[in-house]
Amino acid sequence: MNALPRPVLDRRGFLRAAGIGALGLAGLGALTACGSGDSANDGELSEVRYALIGDGKAEPGAVLSHNLGGFDVSADLGVPVNFQSGFTASLPVMEAIKAGSIDFSFATATAVIYGIGGNVPFVPLVAYPLPRNEVDILVPKGSDIRSAADLKGRRVADQQGTTGTYSLVKYLESAGLTLDDIEYSNLTAADAEAAFAQGKVDAWINWQPTIELARRKHDADTLPDVQTYDYAFFVASEKFAFEHPEIAAKLARNVRDAQRWIEAQPDVAVEEFAALGGFGDSQLEKEVYRDLVVDRRLSYSGAGEFTAVDTDAIEGTQDLADNFHALGVYPETVDVRTWLSDSRFEPVRSAVSAELAQA
Repeated sequence: MNALPRPVLDRRGFLRAAGIGALGLAGLGALTACGSGDSANDGELSEVRYALIGDGKAEPGAVLSHNLGGFDVSADLGVPVNFQSGFTASLPVMEAIKAGSIDFSFATATAVIYGIGGNVPFVPLVAYPLPRNEVDILVPKGSDIRSAADLKGRRVADQQGTTGTYSLVKYLESAGLTLDDIEYSNLTAADAEAAFAQGKVDAWINWQPTIELARRKHDADTLPDVQTYDYAFFVASEKFAFEHPEIAAKLARNVRDAQRWIEAQPDVAVEEFAALGGFGDSQLEKEVYRDLVVDRRLSYSGAGEFTAVDTDAIEGTQDLADNFHALGVYPETVDVRTWLSDSRFEPVRSAVSAELAQA
């Protein structure tokens, strides 16, 4: 069977592999769009540069960037917030932080691990577990694949080095299997959907909303008991967080409150996003987003309850790093535990905890 390829990379190539090789991401062009340089000069903060990831639909960044629900984050922070789009995922954001062109953003645990390994100067502000049911494995309607054990010897599509990979590894383990027991196909979401629709793969794993949209479009089935194990983070550049911890904490609290606003009135929120052109002309996409917001199955769904980075987030992210290193996805071991627990983050952690204590 085809196991995951094991790249041979040194530390210099670590972050480049994260952004281009491991995830097949196109898109460090966002750096050009957002420019370079620092927003703070001699300790004075002129603006906060907030990276919006992906489609920006039905998420707290969309609420804050359009002042929905009465939010005015720039007024609350006392400094303009410059929302910058065009980022395909959180790994290119790590490159932007390293280049000094972004101050604040969402980041997956995968991106955090690559950021640590790539010496990105960032600070973890808050963390929360991704929804357990954020990931699904699709199989064709009527397929004889009905459990993890049935995946043995079958063609399975996944985007290597992502939340889906980690969930797939854990799902196979539940049946005593490994990636060596399947025919593994490393495909982007678009390519995986095309392969699935054409019958070129037997199963496909991905996360919301992509996988739910595909399930409805192709009238597919999902396998039972697939779970998500990752954590999500909001992070800041070191310069921003260390020089302005109270402002960084206040921005994190605004994100939390924006997510709570979405979840308190999902129909209103989705209509607002639709009015902004968030779903184009797709009624299906709008319906899927509304259902996923209500069911709390999106990557941002836990953001309404996030906390300063705690032991559970640290241990969960270390486990992911260890698994991916064993698979050869990461070129070397990454000591997440020591890095995230570093006492140099304590002043920021205290500011975040104090700000989040506000109702």
